[in-house]
Amino acid sequence: MTIRSAEVLVTSPGRNFVTLRLTTEEGVTGLGDATLNGRELAAASYLRDHVAPLLIGRDEGQIEDTWQYLYRGAYWRRGPVTMAAIAAVDMALWDIKAKTAGIPLYQLLGGRSRRGCLAYGHASGSTTDALFSSIRNHLEQGYGAIRVQTGVPGLGQVYGVASDQQAGQRYDYEPAKRQALPAEESWDTRAYLRHVPTVFEAVRAEFGPELPLLHDGHHRMTPNEAAILGKSLEPYDLFWLEDCTPGENQEALRRVRSQTTTPLAIGEVFNSVFDYQTLITEQLIDYVRSAVTHTGGITALKKLMDFAAIYGIRSGFHGPTDISPVGQAAHLHLGIALHNFGIQEYMQHSTDTLEVFRTSYTFTDGLLDPGENPGLGVEYDDNAAAAFDYTPAYLPVNRRLDGTVHDW
Repeated sequence: MTIRSAEVLVTSPGRNFVTLRLTTEEGVTGLGDATLNGRELAAASYLRDHVAPLLIGRDEGQIEDTWQYLYRGAYWRRGPVTMAAIAAVDMALWDIKAKTAGIPLYQLLGGRSRRGCLAYGHASGSTTDALFSSIRNHLEQGYGAIRVQTGVPGLGQVYGVASDQQAGQRYDYEPAKRQALPAEESWDTRAYLRHVPTVFEAVRAEFGPELPLLHDGHHRMTPNEAAILGKSLEPYDLFWLEDCTPGENQEALRRVRSQTTTPLAIGEVFNSVFDYQTLITEQLIDYVRSAVTHTGGITALKKLMDFAAIYGIRSGFHGPTDISPVGQAAHLHLGIALHNFGIQEYMQHSTDTLEVFRTSYTFTDGLLDPGENPGLGVEYDDNAAAAFDYTPAYLPVNRRLDGTVHDW
């Protein structure tokens, strides 16, 4: 069989999504996620103008060769746009291969290693009481692990903190705002470092020692500041501290690792195994945070996780709602098969999104399961997608109190 067509589909059912749909000469279709939040059209153009023409007539079964052809053949390697495009092709080809075999994708990746994938949800609040309400909402929805994000006294909107939830409400937060320019938020690291340990002390007192708790630093700290936070959070037994310092300088994690036993997760903005090389070989992290969508697809992420497994490092794949249900399904098929699976981030997509992307994965008793449908188990509804035109959106910019642009 060969590839007959390659369509790049852009829709915005509450979030902007870029999807690649490949169709073989026999009419078998495969889907891939190329969504790059805040830069969606760059990924769409790369796919449509540069990658799609290379796919027509290729043997859709040659997944490894196609991956290498797109990665090595372009000369300009890596980067989020390139790797998102390669990821979409890779996912779509795996989807086709599993559909042709008539089995769920995870069976081609080695079969099940577990009953389901432990999921964590996002709880947040501008105050401790609001945070407690959000945690209770997540526990009622069945989550068995909770990421805790909090407002900081004296600051306004803080990235990662949704509007305060009432009892029974679902967490729904999209930082990419539909407006002409990015929103700008203010930041004070010293105030944050003083406040966060008191929040975790209160959460542990309210919800007990058993509940796995996670926290995301969003790259806002220097290595020394990150070490201070990791040390101060040790009494509260975190599952992980995520993105505590910008990860581009891999050696910076040596300072953090040497000063705290709090487990570390990093990598949601990484897009290649080379971003992890020092982190993995020196065992400077405990969890890989990459998304299949931004790291070259299933082929690349499985190799990365096999490399990490040698050093006892586990997965914690990036799963916000700007990873489409196609990308999330790919995470689950890979996660259910990996021996060194750790945990899966799970923000529930909106009703509109799930009308466009018809999924077969399930969430029961805190565990995600990819389902038994052939392939990835996701179908794309063109009619539903047509109702949601693309709308430009920007992620926020973070500034210190003196106006200096800062990481987030």
